[in-house]
Amino acid sequence: MARPKTSFICQNCGAVSSRWNGKCEACDEWNTIVEEAAAPPVAGAPGRRLGKGRVVALESLAGSTAEPPRLLSGIGEFDRVTGGGFVRGSVLLIGGDPGIGKSTLLIQASAALARAGHRTVYISGEEAAAQVRLRAERLGLADAPVALGAETSVEDILATLDAGEPARLVIIDSIQTMWTNAVESAPGTVTQVRAASQALIRYAKTTGACVILVGHVTKDGQIAGPRVVEHMVDAVMSFEGEAGHAFRILRAQKNRFGPTDEIGVFSMGERGLEEVTNPSALFLSSRDTAAPGMAVFAGMEGTRPILVEIQALVAPSALGTPRRAVVGWDQNRLAMVLAVLDAHGGLRLGGHDVYLNVAGGLKIAEPAADLAVASALISSLTGVILPADTVLFGEVSLSGAIRQVSHAGARLKEANRLGFTQAIVPPVGDISSGMKVSELSSLDALVARISAMATRLQRKGA
Repeated sequence: MARPKTSFICQNCGAVSSRWNGKCEACDEWNTIVEEAAAPPVAGAPGRRLGKGRVVALESLAGSTAEPPRLLSGIGEFDRVTGGGFVRGSVLLIGGDPGIGKSTLLIQASAALARAGHRTVYISGEEAAAQVRLRAERLGLADAPVALGAETSVEDILATLDAGEPARLVIIDSIQTMWTNAVESAPGTVTQVRAASQALIRYAKTTGACVILVGHVTKDGQIAGPRVVEHMVDAVMSFEGEAGHAFRILRAQKNRFGPTDEIGVFSMGERGLEEVTNPSALFLSSRDTAAPGMAVFAGMEGTRPILVEIQALVAPSALGTPRRAVVGWDQNRLAMVLAVLDAHGGLRLGGHDVYLNVAGGLKIAEPAADLAVASALISSLTGVILPADTVLFGEVSLSGAIRQVSHAGARLKEANRLGFTQAIVPPVGDISSGMKVSELSSLDALVARISAMATRLQRKGA
């Protein structure tokens, strides 16, 4: 009898190796390699004859295509991130830290759909049905006609779904707890997660139901399991938030039926998650306008302009290597801005500790925040308080030039709507925003502008 073939698979990144190692060579994680039975050979593999296939009809690019029908979740911020609602037959993968509110958000969405007359099935693989029922009672959703089940076998789940009325929405919480008889591996392994996801995706495509998979995340915030699962699904979303803040952010990282990098903002209250329709007012609600080192950045998250406060603290360092601490922004980007300020702005920050924070816990990825970060650093170093009614945005290049960014008009209109009257931006051309716009083309002009403010303050004090 032939010995069954086995392989060694990393449970963190999905890399396959021929032998066991204590450390994965692909992701450098320790004790993540597990021995698993090799998957059965597929058609087209060496030593396996191919059957005769059927002829596939080919079409031209010309022609009209109807917009896919969507199912509104009843939660406006959720629908914004999905691109206008759930598409029939689509599969969504949602990840987030434990306790962040993934189950709360999904049970609220399922209750809203069930009350609208759509059959909704919530399958929990981590909690008993009684625990999910207690959460629904606490949120005031116990009267919603949601079909609830506690099961981990994929075959049993699919048989249950086929037995009743066709479901419009199926929630699987979580995909790491599911297992299928198709593969011989322990639940939670890479092989099981991949096989269970494939079976649920096949069900969604054949029945037209929307399936939402909940995924665990690693310590780096990435969805745990093989990266191939993210390529198999139609949309990948992350649910983010800080323990010390009440608001949560649902961010689209991939979406075949809508824009990526779109965000939805929620606030965690006693009755669950509440929508935040004006996130800029939330992020700026408690800002300190009488302290140096504070600048307001007008950014873009997907299609939505958002204003957020950038906080910086520059202090002389007693260490041989000054500290660089960043929260909510890219640390490498901060190092670049500091180098440009040193080389082209004439500021010597090599002997100072630098602390940078994006107020409210929001994470910013776009380079348009360079100008606001540089202004906050200069303000903290010189002790100059920037005007409270001023917003900034612009990308800083290595030559010290301030470059244009996209959606300048939308940023300025949002700032004007919130009561800001001045803006310091790169050259943007003729944009009617109702604000006093100061265009700067180089970083040394920004340093000179803030230094002039410091000179005027010194004269007034004298």
